[in-house]
Amino acid sequence: MKQDGRRAIPIALLAALATFWLSPAFHNDAAAQAPADSAPPTADPPSMSQGVEPSYTNPVFLPVDLPPPDDFRTAAGAPGASYWQQRVDYEIRVSLDPEAHRITGKQKVTYTNNSPDSLTSIWFQLDQNLFKPDSQGAQRAAEMQEKAGDMRFQGMFEGGGYEIERVAVIRDEVPLEVPYEIDDTMMEVRLDRPVLPVGGELEIEVDFSFTVPESGADRMGRLKVKKGTVYELAQWYPRVFVYDDVSGWNASPYLGQGEFYLEYGDFDVEITVPRDFIVAATGELQNPGEVLTTEQQQRLELARRSSTTVPIVEKDHVGREEYRPIGTGPLTWRFQARNVRDFAWAASKAFIWDAGGWDGVLAMSFYPEDGLGGGAGRGPQPPGWEQSTEIILHALEHYSTTLYRYPYPVAINVAGTALGMEYPMIVFCSVEARGLGLFLVTDHEIAHTWFPMIVGSDERRYAWMDEGFNTFINHYSLTDYGGEDAWPADPVLPLNSARLTRSEDLAEPIMSRPDSLTEDQLGFLGYTKPGMVLYLLREYVLGAEAFDAGFREYVERWAYKHPQPADFFRTMEDVTGQDLDWYWKSWLYGSGYLDQAVTGVERDGQRTIVTIANRGEVVMPMEVRFVFRDGSDECRRLPVDIWRYSDTWQAEFEGKSVRTVHVDPRGMLPDVNRSNNVFGRGVVTRVEECGES
Repeated sequence: MKQDGRRAIPIALLAALATFWLSPAFHNDAAAQAPADSAPPTADPPSMSQGVEPSYTNPVFLPVDLPPPDDFRTAAGAPGASYWQQRVDYEIRVSLDPEAHRITGKQKVTYTNNSPDSLTSIWFQLDQNLFKPDSQGAQRAAEMQEKAGDMRFQGMFEGGGYEIERVAVIRDEVPLEVPYEIDDTMMEVRLDRPVLPVGGELEIEVDFSFTVPESGADRMGRLKVKKGTVYELAQWYPRVFVYDDVSGWNASPYLGQGEFYLEYGDFDVEITVPRDFIVAATGELQNPGEVLTTEQQQRLELARRSSTTVPIVEKDHVGREEYRPIGTGPLTWRFQARNVRDFAWAASKAFIWDAGGWDGVLAMSFYPEDGLGGGAGRGPQPPGWEQSTEIILHALEHYSTTLYRYPYPVAINVAGTALGMEYPMIVFCSVEARGLGLFLVTDHEIAHTWFPMIVGSDERRYAWMDEGFNTFINHYSLTDYGGEDAWPADPVLPLNSARLTRSEDLAEPIMSRPDSLTEDQLGFLGYTKPGMVLYLLREYVLGAEAFDAGFREYVERWAYKHPQPADFFRTMEDVTGQDLDWYWKSWLYGSGYLDQAVTGVERDGQRTIVTIANRGEVVMPMEVRFVFRDGSDECRRLPVDIWRYSDTWQAEFEGKSVRTVHVDPRGMLPDVNRSNNVFGRGVVTRVEECGES
């Protein structure tokens, strides 16, 4: 793989999920063991039946301290009667100079203030300034590289960053230049008069240019391939920060690792490139007759109705004049996108292009011949990018069926330098992805359509609300695509995650802000662990029917809106009727581990007493199977409340001798020390779910 000054990352990691379960910590059995000097279980409290209040309450059962509900966000987790959010519409005219790798653009922003507040400034994100050598992100990258060897979110270079040529406010159709101040990746535009509340509008023009970085923090950039250069343009135009009811202006520096929080609006974008270039972008192409041949237009119409892949620009067509519109000079591609939170695009003269259709949606893949499978390597080569459109079609159908129908007219996958990155209607994946790796990264990035493109969560603060949700839903998509054994190392499976929960390097809560974490921490806490947490909530705590009802309701309530963690928690509890504070505190707010252990089996005459302890900070319902010496057995499922007043639980059997005790016989829980889950000879082989006890 091309290094670009970054740490080389194997193709198996392309889903941006896998760096975590293949890390050394994953294979370190010693890290999986609970410490030998674990604290002894807390003594049992006096029995409630004796009329004495317990002297001990496990703090995990205390209520989560959520923001109080109000007119904007209800106690049930839904948008309130007075919920509002801002709207930002963009008109952008941009050109690419491939000789200089230079982007030059002009944009008009229409800002609608739906808040109850008057706004005296408008804040813009200048994400390209990350690539200035002296940016805050560059300093962070240097610190992270020294601390943990992190190299992924870099790409700074001399000459990097924006040149802002002009900022003007439109007053009575006349542009008036206004003062602005740039601080790293943030720009404050100071207004001559405020934008009035509840419907006030403002138009701002910004002229900008920048040099495309070669490696843009693994989110965008340019890659030299056999027949040209692939340009992936993201975070490329000055974007307005979110102003919301929780934090006001969400202005904060872009440091590379934390992702994005954006307003919804419409985009009208014109992209001018050399005539031999092909452009892929967010939105629908408005002028195919000007930028495509008649045959290419016909093939696209055929592809929209085809469930199999249709070639639009074939390998042998690349670089040949007869497969581009007749004429000289550059071409301008026009795109429109409605109700999206961002706009990204890619361009190259090296693109092969194919497409297919699902329920009126046009799925398309753009890739250089470097991305094709097969080839002259040693041994058989797995399929390559010629399989991409098939994977997109699977993802569209699966997630539309299980979550919420795909709402956009196109879905695009582009092969280039980024390992895996998502934007509305278009994703960037590594040109080197093959076989299962290509499925993983494509499926993961397309799934981001639902989180955070439809459900517009705050990725800057809560990576788990998009990456973790995606890791979770990817598990079911992969199973649907390839069967139960398609991905044995699936990180959401608890047995694969438990080994990491004891690593001191990962001892941070899921709720940690992503920019405060190392890359490995982000991988585990943003992807793997929250994916596992949702999997357990569905498969072990609530059951599929209840969980799915709550999860789908969350998507319905917050589609094209800005949910906070409290909105998710409250929605799940509202729909399922369950108090889950103990679950959120155990897994999201805490950094503890789970260790349910058989600590004693004692005979007292004809009576056998079995003692089981909860040795970790995390609590979960418990399944336990008992096998008796007479050959009979019994399985019990105990509610999580058994740990509310005590860290131990006991079972008594009169007239029966216990041969084997097995806690969590199905292996469903991420228990860090499974060696103490079994008492007696061997293990229980019957692993059906225990009934409630």
